[in-house]
Amino acid sequence: MMEGPFLPREVAWIHIDRQMILTIDRHVISRVPRFSVSHDSQQTWSLHVKNAEAEDRGYYMCQVNTNPMISQVGYLQVVVPPNIIDEESTLSSVAVRENLNLTLTCKAKGFPEPKITWKREDGNDIVLDRKKKVTVSMHTGRNLTITKISRTDMGAYLCMAMNGVPPSISKRIIVDVEFPPMILVSNQLVGAPVGTDVTIDCQTEAHPKAFTYWLFGQGMLLSANKHSTETTDSSYRIHMKLTIKNLRPEDFGSYKCISKNSLGETEGTIRLYEITMPSASPQEREAMTSRANRGYEDITESPVMQPTKPVRTDSTLKHKKKPPSPVNSIFRSTGTNSKIYHEKEAFYFIERLDLLFNERTY
Repeated sequence: MMEGPFLPREVAWIHIDRQMILTIDRHVISRVPRFSVSHDSQQTWSLHVKNAEAEDRGYYMCQVNTNPMISQVGYLQVVVPPNIIDEESTLSSVAVRENLNLTLTCKAKGFPEPKITWKREDGNDIVLDRKKKVTVSMHTGRNLTITKISRTDMGAYLCMAMNGVPPSISKRIIVDVEFPPMILVSNQLVGAPVGTDVTIDCQTEAHPKAFTYWLFGQGMLLSANKHSTETTDSSYRIHMKLTIKNLRPEDFGSYKCISKNSLGETEGTIRLYEITMPSASPQEREAMTSRANRGYEDITESPVMQPTKPVRTDSTLKHKKKPPSPVNSIFRSTGTNSKIYHEKEAFYFIERLDLLFNERTY
């Protein structure tokens, strides 16, 4: 070895962690093409690492072959942005039966180690345990477990991985909660007069999406001149409407709304009945209504109509001690020769009184 203050000296770069000599003087010894070395006129030697990778992290030593040897050690930290490992995470879409437990998994790599957080895409809280009423707006951890999952938990969940090195990354997981159909009928009894249009409706919930239709008798009802069907979808809910146009006597009866999917089938029933419109003139109806309202306080039970027998109301009508009204006089008739009105007229008023009583009941 040559010595002296003006003799040339060699400089070497070594990766201590891998025990690898990278360069000597201006020559690259390592077979890794990403390493290179440069030297300026000021006797400064620089090691260059192109496209640094995680394995390049560690201690590096610059060594000068003087006597004694001179060296300096430095540490290279290589940070890596987060990356989600799909092979070890839950698929982008998952289906589960209602009331079962569900666990979603999201694994990520990077340096420093990424932090995993979960949230719902729609901004609603995550219900971790419905029975214990445990809800959070955001959950931290690789796994997200939902106990006894409900249809309201259905939707998109976001798994987000962050470690302070941009960019952060996220994965979207769609959760489908499956359950058989159920039907809600708000009005099970609907009345309408002949000649009018009427609309009946049902609400159904199901997932997978239900196939819905209407039945009357044994026939399926489709949109046509007589009937009009309409459905409005909202997530797992469907609002069913059926309009029957220009009602005829044969249109009255029981209508069924049917909802079915791969998990089951259910139905709701709506009874459509006829409302009889009064045939009297407006003045006559007003007078009859006024008389009926005056006598309504005296009636404790509606009389039972027996058209083939004389009408007797002594056991069903109770009067105050005052002169009977004209309407009450009809019911007080005890013989066929003492009726104030003809029998046909009596049944006419009785029929309308019955209608008025029903209107008060509803």
